[in-house]
Amino acid sequence: MRKYLIGLLLVSAFSFGCQHSKEENKEIMPLPSTSPSKTQLAQIERKYGMFIHFGVNTFHDMEWTDGSKEASSYNPSNIDAEQWIRTAKEAGMKYVILITKHHEGFCLWDSELTTYDVASSPNPTNVVEEVAKACKKYDIGLGLYYSLWDQKVNPNVEETDQDSTYNEYMLHQIQELIDITEKHTSLVEFWFDGGWVKENSRWPIKALYQAIKQREPDCQIGVNWSIGLPDDPDHHPVKPEEQKEGFPIRYFPSDFRLGDPYLPAEVDPKIFSHEGQSYYMPWESTVCMSQRWFYNTQDTVWKSLDELEKLYRKATANDNILILNCPPNREGRLREKDVEMLKSLKERLSI
Repeated sequence: MRKYLIGLLLVSAFSFGCQHSKEENKEIMPLPSTSPSKTQLAQIERKYGMFIHFGVNTFHDMEWTDGSKEASSYNPSNIDAEQWIRTAKEAGMKYVILITKHHEGFCLWDSELTTYDVASSPNPTNVVEEVAKACKKYDIGLGLYYSLWDQKVNPNVEETDQDSTYNEYMLHQIQELIDITEKHTSLVEFWFDGGWVKENSRWPIKALYQAIKQREPDCQIGVNWSIGLPDDPDHHPVKPEEQKEGFPIRYFPSDFRLGDPYLPAEVDPKIFSHEGQSYYMPWESTVCMSQRWFYNTQDTVWKSLDELEKLYRKATANDNILILNCPPNREGRLREKDVEMLKSLKERLSI
């Protein structure tokens, strides 16, 4: 697939936008409510899923890289997406969330807008599509993670004059991702990260929400570190135990709250506010099985089965949700220890 230079991005985005102009005329927004909507209830009922961190960081023993690692360093010997999704299914999980682009900007699909992707690597497999296919095969929900922060394409986050071009870049990539996945399955969740590096008003949250909801109306959308303080709606971070009913929604519109790797408070509020209206928002916890998000050769300490059971019980109480992180290794397979622990946990939980 040919690549567009970033300098031609706005032309490309405009052309793409014209194709979807009819759908974009209808605005979809969350309705004020003090109880869960139908799609929020479906998310609450899913209850338990898998986070899949995989990408260029996998090959550098690093959690975050900065866009300077060559695309050629991403070199999995295989992509066994079926093993990932089959394991989730056998573990009693109802969905997975795949990292499609982390903070360094490396894309797990062949994007028109950048060469920093799998198509420029020794293994050009479209990982997003392979996971979507496997989700369809095993009848499990598909969620996508996408980092707002991109150190490759938009490294100078202090320069506000770059926001418009970069925002169009993100909106086009969201359309690319849905183009890939909708051929195989529906999206149940979109998980945005990295918003704290800019003021919340500089991110096109409403446009991203619309872009997804127009095509995947049942998809639940959340942004990491979702809640602010009454006197400072952009305060970061506001941890779960600090959140009170009526606190402002930092990124509006969104459907649920995030703040990794924290668990919800024992008494977890669900009602938050935007412009004087109240909105119900459950909490989704994201926790590592071991110590790291991405595969790391030094990551050799796992949580015990007792710890994982306690995490599950606390995270899924009070109509909340848990996703456990299981990072594929450099051979493109989940670690055997993760597989074993997940099976044991399923038996322990009787799910």
